[in-house]
Amino acid sequence: MKLRKSAVLFVVMALVAFTAMSYAQTTKLKRVGLYTFCTVKGQEPTPATMKGLFDAHAADIKTGFDLAGNSELYGPFMEQMKTAEWTDTTLAVGETLPWMLFKSHDQVKVARNIEWAGKDPLPVFIVPIKYDWKQYEFVIPKGCGNIALSSKVTNLVQPAVCSLVVTPVRANANDPITVDMSGSQYAKSMTVEVTDAQGLKLATQELTPQSPKWQTKFDKPGEYSFKGVAYNMEGTATTNPCAAKVSINFPPICKLWTSCMPCEDYVGRPITFDASGSSDPDGQIAKVVFELLDANGNVIDTCVTTRKPWNWEKVFTKAGTYTINTTVTDNDGAQSPASDPCRLTFEVTQKKLFWTVGGGLGIYGGSTALYGFLRAGLFAWITPDKWSFTLSGGGGIPFAGSPWKAVFTAEALVNGHFQSFFLGTGLGVSSATQAKDANHKFGIDLVAQTGFQVFDKWTSKGQIFFEFRAPLGRSFESNYKAGAGFRFLF
Repeated sequence: MKLRKSAVLFVVMALVAFTAMSYAQTTKLKRVGLYTFCTVKGQEPTPATMKGLFDAHAADIKTGFDLAGNSELYGPFMEQMKTAEWTDTTLAVGETLPWMLFKSHDQVKVARNIEWAGKDPLPVFIVPIKYDWKQYEFVIPKGCGNIALSSKVTNLVQPAVCSLVVTPVRANANDPITVDMSGSQYAKSMTVEVTDAQGLKLATQELTPQSPKWQTKFDKPGEYSFKGVAYNMEGTATTNPCAAKVSINFPPICKLWTSCMPCEDYVGRPITFDASGSSDPDGQIAKVVFELLDANGNVIDTCVTTRKPWNWEKVFTKAGTYTINTTVTDNDGAQSPASDPCRLTFEVTQKKLFWTVGGGLGIYGGSTALYGFLRAGLFAWITPDKWSFTLSGGGGIPFAGSPWKAVFTAEALVNGHFQSFFLGTGLGVSSATQAKDANHKFGIDLVAQTGFQVFDKWTSKGQIFFEFRAPLGRSFESNYKAGAGFRFLF
């Protein structure tokens, strides 16, 4: 029993080996016409006649393609052979064909590994058939109308060429970044991958030749890498370099300094706002904008500077609380972030207390005696630009001789200001202009002053004034005084 099983196994293996050998062996074909597939007897075969014969024997052709193991080529062959360009040529001696269809006893057969071994090249038609991105060549010997498959197969799928253009290559945070792969060739699809400077994958985007562009943006500064891959019709990835980089600009850092804080007595004096300490991590400062806001948040003045030393000198004409808001811009157009505002709120006060010195000419004591006087004192704002208080005193010297003598005067006044005009009144004291006349006495005066401010630099002023002093409790004619003069406030 065991012997019988062994014998059967041996026979089966021998048949398999014989079949494999028969497939591997090359059949040398020295002439055609014995086993024809489709011929027109008595006529020279032409592409037109052959196309008609093949169409009529479609069922036999399908059987042959199935036997040859290329059923997938039957449909393309039957469809394309009608419109394909048939080439009238010859098959060289020694050229081999993977298989050939023929008929024997009216049965479709397949001969494999055929080598043309005739004395001369064989007249044939070559018919190109495209299928699955490949071009196959079918050989039709004119003498028999058999159908053979050539070993020449052309791959129609070109390797894809990847093209990746990213613009702009340098941008600011949240600026649109355009990825363009429209320059890729022979691509069925494309992919672009985005990574940050640490190699962390941030995004992957699929693109197609119909939609080859994509827009993205980055909200953080730094360097980002783009790597593209294109796939051809067979899904094979490109190997050519296809990469780009984008640098997202670091915003500048704003630093602000002022020449006073708080700014006491600074009305009329220049205050400097200095942004020269600002910097940019990857570029240069190109512009600085200073905005001055009042206490209500309204912008009341602006300064834009595009050159160093990045400062602004401002003179304030009114006291109050102000805010200086500063924005710096770098050479790539990025601005210092609003999340880190560069601003200062400060108070500017007006100078309220001044020393005064002045002098002038006057008529004292009801006489024609002319006096020259000098005074010093204080000037203080009660309400700036509206009400003030002055306290002053000094001496007067007569230009005439005896009986006139030097006089001392002093006064304390409250003044009302109406732009450059002022009017004041108060009390004063004055000494006697004559020693021997009992009517000339030291005493209290009712003082009135008026005048004009001739210049005002906020920290210093100049005034022309007119004064009249009426004595209280004394002889008016002997003790009144009048004069005019100039005083400087500092």
